Amino acid sequence: MHPLEALDPARFDTPVILKRLASSSRALAELKGVAASIPNQGILINTLGLQEAKDSSEIENIVTTHDELFKDDVLPEGFASPAAKEVLRYRQALRVGFEQVRASGLITTNHLITIQAELERNNAGFRRLPGTALKDGAGRTVYTPPQDPAEIVRLMSELERFVNDDSLFPADPLIKMALIHHQFESIHPFYDGNGRTGRILNVLYLVNQGLLDIPVLYLSNYIVRTKASYYRLLQAARDDDAWEDWVVYLLTAVEVTARQTIATVNDIKAALFDYKHRIRAGYKFYSQDLINNLFMHPYTKIEFVQRDLKVSRLTATKYMDALAAGGFVNKQKMGRANYYVNPVLSAILTRAPAIEA
Repeated sequence: MHPLEALDPARFDTPVILKRLASSSRALAELKGVAASIPNQGILINTLGLQEAKDSSEIENIVTTHDELFKDDVLPEGFASPAAKEVLRYRQALRVGFEQVRASGLITTNHLITIQAELERNNAGFRRLPGTALKDGAGRTVYTPPQDPAEIVRLMSELERFVNDDSLFPADPLIKMALIHHQFESIHPFYDGNGRTGRILNVLYLVNQGLLDIPVLYLSNYIVRTKASYYRLLQAARDDDAWEDWVVYLLTAVEVTARQTIATVNDIKAALFDYKHRIRAGYKFYSQDLINNLFMHPYTKIEFVQRDLKVSRLTATKYMDALAAGGFVNKQKMGRANYYVNPVLSAILTRAPAIEA
């Protein structure tokens, strides 16, 4: 494997790439502004992070339904399904990574090791045993990543420098993100969780470059829907030096995903303000904390309301039952507990986005 800085940045100054770069940059800047218009940024981090966790895990054949995932997000520890547990760990790993990057202003190999450990619930670190190979659907080996532990460490150190030192490769951050993603997936440094860690790295890089304030651009849904192209173009860059095609693919993914996410954020914002105005007009117990609670989780429960509003269980139950009677939430019983579904938020998050060219 060659270091990324050995590539000539000028080769990416083609009309096709520059046109795609301009449109994807505009879409990303618009998303940054729209996301900033939501008063409580935690709502987007939580809800969109949950959606990304589902899509990213699906690429690795960890499949759960939205309904199961939303339910399991409020279930006590130990009750969630195995697939939902893995998906929820992804969201937690994303949060951990975001906090690290925000605190340090860097993305280091140690950060990535911590993210992967959060995903896999182990401390295996980088691969130290040979034998890892990537196979196609027919079981044929299509790519063998570096096998020597020392080489993996060296390559990851080089990638860390490339990520954090802008002087090494004078190119637009979106082009660099595409190259970084390819290099990380090609090194394949971990025994497991490489794909999910690499997709978290994408959004953390955009945040660290100032292109986003919070992690809200998630490419996994686009990759799920264009999986064959994703793997074909990854391999073509390795085999045929077709880096330009790979960069165009990732820039397209950014633009399409940004525009879809803008629509989702605007829908969440409209629903949130609709609930805010109607609940404030009709219920004396209205508070901003209550609105935040209803939009922080597609499913909420009495314990969450108690915690967020600092009220008794009896009072929290009274509030939620009144909102259920008013049609703002749907009350459901699971086991011995009641849960409250925000139907509007759930519908927004489960809407399947269309893939655009």
